[in-house]
Amino acid sequence: MDEETIKKYFVEEVKTIQEIIKRMASNSFLLKGWAVALVTATLLLKVATDNKYAILIGFIPLFSFWMLDAFYLRQEKLYRKLYEWTIQNRLTDFENTRKCFDMTTSQFCNEIPSVYRVMFSPTLRVFYIPTALLLLIYFISVQLIACKVPPQ
Repeated sequence: MDEETIKKYFVEEVKTIQEIIKRMASNSFLLKGWAVALVTATLLLKVATDNKYAILIGFIPLFSFWMLDAFYLRQEKLYRKLYEWTIQNRLTDFENTRKCFDMTTSQFCNEIPSVYRVMFSPTLRVFYIPTALLLLIYFISVQLIACKVPPQ
């Protein structure tokens, strides 16, 4: 391949990686919205069924979406590593151009923390831990009201 064609492919590859990163960030945003909607729906379920333990069902979508959000955040970080590697290495080494548009990120897996560690990254902690705490506080307050414990 001539140099002009290689540069053309390089630009397209970088654009593709950028689109993947943008899609991962969008997925993360949508997951937060769905998590809030489903936790709210489970709180309404408690009101509809008058079952004081129905609130605990709210933890299922919360933790499910928390884990899924961590997965997408980890994928986004992996693609950012691929983006950095592509920018640094693609044009300088002709051998690397043979795998053009290879979107495999497995070579960076050891550099990015696991999904469980990403779950407690600052960006996810700030959203999911307060939500879980509010759900827990609501559950405890419902339990106290149901027991009709007099104030001390």
